[in-house]
Amino acid sequence: MASTSIDHAFTTESLLGRAWDPTYAGALSFMRRRFTKNIDGADAVVWGIPFDAAVSNRPGARFGPQAMRRASAIFDNDPQYPFSRDLFEKLAVADYGDCLLDYGNHAETPASIERQASAILDKDAFLVTLGGDHYITWPLLRAHAKKHGKLALVQFDAHQDTWLDDGRRIDHGSFVARAVEDGVIDPEHSIQIGIRTHAPDDYGLEILYGDEIEEMRIADIVSAIRERVGDRPTYLTFDIDCLDPAFAPGTGTPVAGGPSSAKILSVLRRLGTLNIVGADIVEVAPAYDHADITAIAGATVAMFYLALLAEKKAGAVFTG
Repeated sequence: MASTSIDHAFTTESLLGRAWDPTYAGALSFMRRRFTKNIDGADAVVWGIPFDAAVSNRPGARFGPQAMRRASAIFDNDPQYPFSRDLFEKLAVADYGDCLLDYGNHAETPASIERQASAILDKDAFLVTLGGDHYITWPLLRAHAKKHGKLALVQFDAHQDTWLDDGRRIDHGSFVARAVEDGVIDPEHSIQIGIRTHAPDDYGLEILYGDEIEEMRIADIVSAIRERVGDRPTYLTFDIDCLDPAFAPGTGTPVAGGPSSAKILSVLRRLGTLNIVGADIVEVAPAYDHADITAIAGATVAMFYLALLAEKKAGAVFTG
């Protein structure tokens, strides 16, 4: 549709309302939301953490936030499928830009992320974070636990991320172990979906392995998540390698035998009844992508997070 304005991310004065930029042009904030550090009155904030110094295989996830913002332009101004609504009619959302990090001082990275995340959470906004490798979830969990108490974790991933940890490592494969050991998450009410590797210890989390969810109905996966989590404050973390490499080739540690994007998105669609207090999407590495397949999948996960919030604000939570 033709419009009299462009670059909605800079020209709009409101955190509400659709943008009308052409898909192929305009400033690339996430879903054309206003770029701003003033988040007073925001229901939700989208934020990028361009960090990938903790990877154990292929680097490149530092470019994930850029890629997902670019891919999000494909969500034009029609009601978003399958939610059948303009997400921003009542949900005020800002794009906060990216986390400020010193690339030469990784020892300061966790504290920097936690501090900046806490400043956003102090404004009572829901934080949707675009990664970055999966290490970033550790300081994000700490920031959210400060506000909400011990968290239930719902983790979509090919890896358990429970490798041995000494409390100091900058490692995307051990953050879950540290979160359990430090009492940030409650393993008895946490669950991992799509796991297709083995780690030395499961730390008490429930695991739905890749071959299991291939045989399970969507309703059964959702039921297992709901039963495990209950009404506890819940953090959702989505490693894009949860998906089979056919649907997400652009990632650092792809693992064959995973679920389709359609199946896992259908699971996400039905999680609006949970008490979700924060969420991220990580490990999108566009250097290994093709035709933005992975970036589009990652951006869609982030869009689903916002859509669940929009439904909740409208009092129309989908129970499925």
